[in-house]
Amino acid sequence: MDTSDLFISCKKGDVSRVRYYACLCGHEELVRYLLANGAKCEANTFDGERCLYGALSDAIRRLLKEYKQITAKCMKRDYYDVFLQRLLEQGYQSDIVFIVHGKSFCAHRCILGARSAYFAEMFETKWKGKNMIVLKHPLINPAAFGALLQYLYTGRLDIDVEYVSDCKRLAKQCRLQDLIDDLETKCKKVYEFVSSKPGTCVKVLTIEPTGNCQLQEDLALLADCALPAELRVGFGELPFDSTDNFNSCPDVCFRVADYNFLCHKAFFCGRSDYFKALLEDHFSESEELQTQPSIPVVTLHNISEDIFIRVLYYIYSDDTELSPENAYDVLCVADMYLLPGLKRLCGRTLAQILDEDNIVSIWRIAKLFQLTRLEDQCTEYMAKIIEKLVELEEFVAAVKENAEAVEERQETDSIPLVDDIRFHITSNVQTYSAIEEANQKLEALENLLASIGLEC
Repeated sequence: MDTSDLFISCKKGDVSRVRYYACLCGHEELVRYLLANGAKCEANTFDGERCLYGALSDAIRRLLKEYKQITAKCMKRDYYDVFLQRLLEQGYQSDIVFIVHGKSFCAHRCILGARSAYFAEMFETKWKGKNMIVLKHPLINPAAFGALLQYLYTGRLDIDVEYVSDCKRLAKQCRLQDLIDDLETKCKKVYEFVSSKPGTCVKVLTIEPTGNCQLQEDLALLADCALPAELRVGFGELPFDSTDNFNSCPDVCFRVADYNFLCHKAFFCGRSDYFKALLEDHFSESEELQTQPSIPVVTLHNISEDIFIRVLYYIYSDDTELSPENAYDVLCVADMYLLPGLKRLCGRTLAQILDEDNIVSIWRIAKLFQLTRLEDQCTEYMAKIIEKLVELEEFVAAVKENAEAVEERQETDSIPLVDDIRFHITSNVQTYSAIEEANQKLEALENLLASIGLEC
């Protein structure tokens, strides 16, 4: 085995290759760990068959076949990939239907146009104004068309091997060169594997997104289009504006501080229960956009255009530009709009600016907005500087408040903040000097508790 290849795979986060090596070397515990953290082993796929064929023991083969995948990744309510997959499968707020040899596919013009120049052109020419497109050409296979839509929506593709040539033909028509290259590379790997491993059978070819960068970049174009012209800073420096000749087909307008943002219900309702309730349950289309009467206008209060722009890009691309200056304001809005993923991004930004002066206030923010990861990072930082913190009135007040927050607390009951700090002080202590340092920190903390009359 090429160990350098394994190390590179670990560094890149290539779970598929690491999982294969774990099976090959008989590391059952590692295989179980990888499966529990999102690795897949699907029958009749190239990666799945390779792992099953190369597994060192029957125990690992049974584990691969029987494991039922339920991961934290699948359970995140606002997970971006799941949201896009759901849009495709359920056709929520879809505005166009393709009929391919009798089979219907609901889709969204905005997504197809942002991901493929071919679709963008067709929606403005041959298909303009149509809500239903009937494709009767004998070379267009419904299974291949469905796989193509899956790729455009999620960056992932699952296709029966027998339909790969049909899929490549469609990809060429839609000018998706990256997909063509990925299909050819995958087909070559499958052919080499099947040729060298008699008895294996690969029926399904799967292309996993190496990362959502291109998908996110393409869908960020919809956020670019939503921006009012007067807020599109920087475009004047470019030879052309990519939004000039692209119609994103908006269906709702959000008015923020007298600026009109032309957006899409599918994204805002699909990613936020707040907007879903606003637009579906309690929204009366009493106002319409003068330039486009078919588009309803919703006025959003208590938010600036700059903060809304951060929310806008997150909703479309799952990423946004945050700074220490705006992270708290965006966090407050993300909490109101029920966007837990954006809250986590804000928490990540705040974690980068922890220091002696702000550590207590950021810890309070983490508690208030239930950012458990940020809260843990704060207590870890507190543990490092506890000897300085015990002298600060703000920290003393935080300890007292945390003690009072424990319902029906007895004198000797623990205090969550103190417990967390103690944990970080004593974790990973291995040398005598580290033990001595940890004892000094614990003594400083105990002295503080004694001085304010708390025991725990």
